[in-house]
Amino acid sequence: MTSFIVMDVLERANELQRQGVDIIHLEVGEPDFDMPECISKAAIQAYQNGKTHYTHSLGDPQLRSAISDFYMSEYGVTVDPDCIVVTSGSSPAILMALMLLCQPGDEVIMSNPGYPCYRNFTLACHAEPICVPLHAECDFQYDINEIKKKITDKTSAIFVNSPMNPTGTLVNDQVFKDLVSLDIPIISDEIYHGLVYEGRASTILEFTDKAFVINGFSKRFAMTGLRLGYLIAPKEYMRSLQILQQNLFICAPSTAQKAGIAALNEAKADVDSMRAVYNERRLYIIERLKQMGFVIHSEPHGAFYVFCDARKFTSDSYHFAFDVLEKAHVGITPGIDFGTGGEGFVRFSYANSLENIHTAMDRLEEYLRKLMINNQIE
Repeated sequence: MTSFIVMDVLERANELQRQGVDIIHLEVGEPDFDMPECISKAAIQAYQNGKTHYTHSLGDPQLRSAISDFYMSEYGVTVDPDCIVVTSGSSPAILMALMLLCQPGDEVIMSNPGYPCYRNFTLACHAEPICVPLHAECDFQYDINEIKKKITDKTSAIFVNSPMNPTGTLVNDQVFKDLVSLDIPIISDEIYHGLVYEGRASTILEFTDKAFVINGFSKRFAMTGLRLGYLIAPKEYMRSLQILQQNLFICAPSTAQKAGIAALNEAKADVDSMRAVYNERRLYIIERLKQMGFVIHSEPHGAFYVFCDARKFTSDSYHFAFDVLEKAHVGITPGIDFGTGGEGFVRFSYANSLENIHTAMDRLEEYLRKLMINNQIE
């Protein structure tokens, strides 16, 4: 496994902060909002009412029903509550889906660039990550022909992520239809649903009931620390998933599950408000980055990231990111963290206040001015 480089950046940034350096974090993909009050009240009430014991291994039945209702209201699709396993964040859901689908030596197709932990989860299951390039000039969309070239008799699953980390791209419906036609298990990571500013994020369940959907509460509801996610899977796999859950994790946190029910039933207005603020930040940071000379081949329509072409300034995104941190005191993520296809790019998170983003852009602009003078870049 490789390290999760964004965490390396974050840990160095925190070390500098302990030394008294003022760091602005644009590296981590974590909402800067506190979770909505209706959610915190539900969590407190769960503690006070003694809801601190094991739940059913697949999750609190009330929460699974709420998730089912949510998919009907949000997407118009029917999800059987018995086809949902509630997990301690979305990461265990990814791991269990891969453990279920992969035998040692199998292959899992994923994008390059793409979320780096997919590769490492796949390796943990003794399977082989097979990367399909995404091209900036094609808006980082999945190319079904490129995917078909990678399919072998060892292919056990295909990852798709929309809105995508790191690019903020929304996968179009035709790609979902094409993927479903391949008759290979699809793992669709939909964790950034709810954070969409232009267009609409479709769930793959609109096109098939045979896919594996990863989702959770961390991003949409600003509940990262409560560690609450879920996996929707075809019914024939549920007993196997239950056995994995019972042995590896027992159940998701009981109080977090009560909070999740409140999130789905009561927090829509809060999510709408957070999304409006994210969008204001998105528009501002895109404009500032363009003014500095970064190239944004595809403006993000979802999540809270901007993936910028920084090749005017560097051919080594890792060194560049740490140099920006040390000299400008702004945390950013090197594109190489997302695969070889991300080299020369950097990712900015706008999950920080507009005031802090403004200051960060000023610092970055001054850093680039000195860099261009020293390196004679025009």
